Amino acid sequence: MNALRNKVQLIGHLGAKVEIKNLESGKSMGRVTLATNEVYKNAKGEKVTETTWHNLVIWGKNAEILDKYTDKGSEIAIEGKLSNRSYTDKNGEKKFITEVVVNEILLMGGGKAEKKAMAEADLPF
Repeated sequence: MNALRNKVQLIGHLGAKVEIKNLESGKSMGRVTLATNEVYKNAKGEKVTETTWHNLVIWGKNAEILDKYTDKGSEIAIEGKLSNRSYTDKNGEKKFITEVVVNEILLMGGGKAEKKAMAEADLPF
């Protein structure tokens, strides 16, 4: 059960093209936002869609695959864990941020690019 203590699974659409940074260590890191939608009917019976934005951090091969095969609006599924951190902005104010550190991705489009990416990552499809 320890593996379930901090586990996140989301399916959504990318809010932008992934931003890749190549670090001095030789590792690559990507950052991107993911939008998930929840649809329900309110008390008046009207359909309501609520969008939640999630900050994703993706490392290594997964970051490179997202960079190569996705764009703004691409649908993906991810699995990872929540991470909280703080930083001081340029105005000297302390900011807090929650991110999902991604360890698995699945491209949901089903097209040729997605199948090629999954084969490249040695994932089943």
